[in-house]
Amino acid sequence: MGSQENSYRGLKIEFHILQSFPVSCLNRDDVGAPKTAVVGGITRARVSSQCWKRNVRMVMHELGVVLGSRTKQIKALVAKACKAEGATEEQANKCGEIIEKIFIKKSAENKKVKKGKTGDVEENLDDIDNFVVKDKTDTLLFLSPKEVAIIAAEFKKDNFSKEMCIKDLEKLIGKTNNAIDALDIALFGRMVAQAATLNVEAASSFSHAISTHKVTNEVEFFTALDDCQKEQGSAHMGSLEFNSATYYRYISLDIGQLSQTLAGENIPEAIETFVKALYLAVPSARQTTQSGNSRWEFARIYVRKGQRLQVPFETAVKSTNGGFFEPSKTAMCDYLSKKEKLDGSLFGKIKSFDFGEDENFDIDALINDIKKAVS
Repeated sequence: MGSQENSYRGLKIEFHILQSFPVSCLNRDDVGAPKTAVVGGITRARVSSQCWKRNVRMVMHELGVVLGSRTKQIKALVAKACKAEGATEEQANKCGEIIEKIFIKKSAENKKVKKGKTGDVEENLDDIDNFVVKDKTDTLLFLSPKEVAIIAAEFKKDNFSKEMCIKDLEKLIGKTNNAIDALDIALFGRMVAQAATLNVEAASSFSHAISTHKVTNEVEFFTALDDCQKEQGSAHMGSLEFNSATYYRYISLDIGQLSQTLAGENIPEAIETFVKALYLAVPSARQTTQSGNSRWEFARIYVRKGQRLQVPFETAVKSTNGGFFEPSKTAMCDYLSKKEKLDGSLFGKIKSFDFGEDENFDIDALINDIKKAVS
């Protein structure tokens, strides 16, 4: 934001969410089993923060906001933008190669890749989503549409013959140029080892979701039959691991950091998109076979200043009346209320909301109230 005052500095929205899932395997480890963690000496079900962030980002695609491109195919991305600016096929590919060489080292396993009759990337720059590049790189780069357009426009100034280095890129799309228009880059951050000025601090912070109670993974044995087989017997046998759990999720959104990255623009819209995506996103593992798709059961949301505060659930809750949700809700709310009192003025609460109890207080009403509290 340059020298402009950031009126949101230090302001955060914190989400403390309880979400119960039936039989499911939301996030698998390297052997296909549901992920777990030991908390308080007890094995808990776990969904990694990266897993949930990925699915939040995918839902944001459906909500129609401007998002960045996180890809190893930076050459194709820049080449397409240059071609849109009037570059020839040869010029566009040369510009793409220049940017690729700045950011990334070529993988030792590079191979020429063909894609049916459409050819490789040098032959078809019409659709970035269908590109297959000759050289695969070992680095994922995260650029916003505005940044890619700025790079292409710079090449155009010299009729696409300009040689560019990392310092040139830092001047073009560094932190002081307000070139980021992609909400996902602002939310989840970016790290570029070669150029610190291109780094973006993530505005959101996700904890690993853990079950509030002890969980033991179970095994399902299954068989499959061959429709054309005459003799009796299974054509295929296998096993899948699963569990069920009430998860505690903690997410913090730093509005000051979000405003800084987005140059103070469209903050209410960004908050609305993030909350909607957070509400809708569910990990995608085994959804066709187990369909573990459940909404929030309860959430306490704070708009406040001060340090982040996560509920550890160090003591696993015990089932009450046949379920874990009610004791989890009591434990979470009691912990938060106690910390709010102990922190005194340091807690910095501006507003809090409880979601999930009042049927007349839907997600749209929650979003509107959060935006009002932030403004």
